[in-house]
Amino acid sequence: MKATNNNDRIVFLSVPESLRGRIDEISAGDFVVDPSIPLPVEIPADQEELDLEQLSWEMILSGMIKIIEREPFHADADYYRQFVLAVKPDILKEFSEAAILKARNKDFELSLEILSALSALYPNSPEVSLNRALVYEEMATALEDSGREAEAAEAWTQAHTLYVNLLAQNPPLPNVLFNAGFFYLKQRNYEKARDCFSRYIPVADSPRKKEKAQSIIKEISERSLDDQVFKEAYDFIRMGEEPKGIEKIHQFLIRHPDVWNGWFLLGWGLRRLERWDDAALAFRKALELGGEGCDTRNELALCLIEQGSLDEARKQLEQALRLEPENIKVISNLGILAMKQGKREEAAGFFRTVLEYDSEDPLAQEMLAQLEG
Repeated sequence: MKATNNNDRIVFLSVPESLRGRIDEISAGDFVVDPSIPLPVEIPADQEELDLEQLSWEMILSGMIKIIEREPFHADADYYRQFVLAVKPDILKEFSEAAILKARNKDFELSLEILSALSALYPNSPEVSLNRALVYEEMATALEDSGREAEAAEAWTQAHTLYVNLLAQNPPLPNVLFNAGFFYLKQRNYEKARDCFSRYIPVADSPRKKEKAQSIIKEISERSLDDQVFKEAYDFIRMGEEPKGIEKIHQFLIRHPDVWNGWFLLGWGLRRLERWDDAALAFRKALELGGEGCDTRNELALCLIEQGSLDEARKQLEQALRLEPENIKVISNLGILAMKQGKREEAAGFFRTVLEYDSEDPLAQEMLAQLEG
């Protein structure tokens, strides 16, 4: 038994007699064990050293995956990859489902670890890369909701890089085109979103998704959301150049006064400049024109709080929460509103709820410490 110099707690074992030859009882294929290639085994976290009597397939497979992941060009990497797939032919489906479940539970670090292992086993799999992109999207949204803008930007960049590579494949998977379309919608890059959905329609793998793509393309065209001025306005505001963004969005609204997205963008820029009255008017106009989403009501509520209209702010936040019951930005704002109204226990309850969704949310931690202190 030989140990490696790494932090993975891996030791190499010679192949026991019981494993020599074909793995008939476990493998569904014709994989043949090579006795000359040692088996990497990961020592469980609760053991100081390897107990051979407790040796399991999980320990062997985990060791192999760690070696492949850390050293993709290891001399025996291909052999270990074939070994793992022979013993666990359904590992792609099993690990993918586990990663998605972890991401839904906001355990993004473990989700990405699982997908990293899959990437080692399936280095050219677009399905694995797409799942990584989706996890980074969810992570970015969660980080934004927690006010961690710099970390969120990094997660968005990671997702974008994956989508660029996936879209460059010839041809890209239909599911890549569909999900990339939604990614670019979130980035307010409507021109790119329209392109992805347009490319998806001829190769659509679902009538429901095809109908959704057609509906989005129609809305983008009818609202002129792919207008270059609109994109420039969004980019300026996102990068902290609100006056330039507001100037651009005014140009857009002169030509498209009935597009609620333009009024929302105007309100966003004004709110960031703390022009509460003007921002509130813009958000009300967005609501009037059909922008009934959670974000519009949440943004309007922020302005109303600053204006002192606390009862109306609560109504807007409660309506926003009905639309998105797990939106931690809205829950946090309800906590802040409750504090302003002197309802300390209620406020603490909101911040505890936030921490149930994201145990590292800095605002919720700070506010709860104040309230409990």
